[in-house]
Amino acid sequence: MVIKDLIDDVAARARLTKKDAEAAINSVFAGITEGLTTDGKVLISGFGIFEVKETKARRGVNPSNGDKINIPASKRVTFRVSSTLKDAIKGEK
Repeated sequence: MVIKDLIDDVAARARLTKKDAEAAINSVFAGITEGLTTDGKVLISGFGIFEVKETKARRGVNPSNGDKINIPASKRVTFRVSSTLKDAIKGEK
């Protein structure tokens, strides 16, 4: 599913115009982004947890030439799926 399909689905389920559904979805994404940047974590009950994790600096190898390189510390977003969503995907609930 791509964002256009999601907008169409939300519009149909909530009986909204596509424009209103797109605005709602964009607001949800903006809220998740804000939560991650300010709190580092967003919990959506029954869905999962988005969380900012810090990675340590490390040594790596450039795959194109084999040179050793320093990879700086950075941040990444992880997602842990809830058991409710896991069960839904498995078809158990």
